[in-house]
Amino acid sequence: MTSVESHRRSILARWVGVGALLLGILLAAFVLLGSGGGGHTYHLLFQDASGIVNGNQVLVAGQPIGSVNDVTLTDNGQAEVTINIDRALHKGDTAAIHATSLSGIANKYVSVDPGPSSSPQLADGATVTGAKTTTPVELDQLFDTFRPRFRHGLQKFIQGFDATYAGAGPEANRTYKFLAPGLTTSQRLFDELTRDQRSFTSFLVNAGGVLAGVAQRRNDLSALTQNANEALGAIARENQSLDRTLVALPPALRQGDTTFVNLRAALDDLTPLVRTSLPATKNLAPFLRDLRPVARRAVPVFTDLRQAIALPGANNDLTDALVSVLPTEKAARKASPGVVSGLDASTPVIKVVRPYSPDIFAAFTKLGETSGYYDADGHYARVQPAGANLFSYNGGTNLLNPITPSQQVSAFSTFPHGTGPFTFCPGAATQAIPGSNPFLDDGNLVGKCNPAEVPPGP
Repeated sequence: MTSVESHRRSILARWVGVGALLLGILLAAFVLLGSGGGGHTYHLLFQDASGIVNGNQVLVAGQPIGSVNDVTLTDNGQAEVTINIDRALHKGDTAAIHATSLSGIANKYVSVDPGPSSSPQLADGATVTGAKTTTPVELDQLFDTFRPRFRHGLQKFIQGFDATYAGAGPEANRTYKFLAPGLTTSQRLFDELTRDQRSFTSFLVNAGGVLAGVAQRRNDLSALTQNANEALGAIARENQSLDRTLVALPPALRQGDTTFVNLRAALDDLTPLVRTSLPATKNLAPFLRDLRPVARRAVPVFTDLRQAIALPGANNDLTDALVSVLPTEKAARKASPGVVSGLDASTPVIKVVRPYSPDIFAAFTKLGETSGYYDADGHYARVQPAGANLFSYNGGTNLLNPITPSQQVSAFSTFPHGTGPFTFCPGAATQAIPGSNPFLDDGNLVGKCNPAEVPPGP
């Protein structure tokens, strides 16, 4: 193949490629232009459509789906906006007019908020009434609703914002980054409020009553604001302490959570105790009522007791006395082993003397009663020799019979006519009373003393 033929074929291939490219462009333009000429047409009714002109965009979720074809006025004074869009509207869809910025006049667009996708589609040429559309509120209309005094205050408020943000542009820009989400959330809130007009109206009326009540107490509110300002200032001055508290708060909350979890098990264990204690607590309230006057009267006693225990000064209270006893305690500590040994050694003697303790103490208590008798001449004593007895008791006649002199002097042999040896039992100083005396210590003294050695007589 010659070079001429090769050159011709390359030129032909280039023209074929260019033709294919032009054909693709024509097909794409045909598809785009052909689809743009169709779509769906709807009529939207608004209270006010100022700023909407032919050609304004129609958006869904920020994406254009069509444009405004015409804006007319209906017989009842509503604005009818005709739109042509690529997708069909459904029965639950809503529309609203928004402004792209605060500057400009014809800079608005129609925003469509889709409803449930399961709702039926609207037919082409359908009209969406004002119940499903939202008319924008101009700033002038908003300001016109306020009284001149309020507008003046709002002007001062805006000027104050200007003074606040002067020189703080970067910080304000970082703050405004979160403004759009906040406004979107506010719009959803206001949409929810306007859905139930009756409840919203009732809320506004009640809020008006509340504000009227607050206005009547404006002096108290001013004092409250001032006190709150002082309180917040005090908190601000203690910001370091507050910071330390906030740092320590999470561990404390975690520890408290663990404690409360363990407390739940402890309360379960405590329930049987509380249930068992209920019968015992029925009389607790009367007892506490009776205890109240006692406790009230005991306050001075405990006050005096406190002064007796701890009084300012030296060597004037019980505490000082106890301190002074310490040397005595040291000496007693050395002597205590000997005392313990002596008490151990005296145990047998005490064991023998213990049953006779009533007789011993009776001897001391009756001492001196011998001369306790008296008459017109004064005191006299009944004295009888203890060594020999002059009479003997006759149990049959219950009389004392004189004994002979020989018996009187020879009667120092055994009891009851002699002097010993005697083995008296405890309680043998008086005549025997069955079940009472003499005392035999539940049989422990049997064989150690003679219960028959008692004075004669009943």
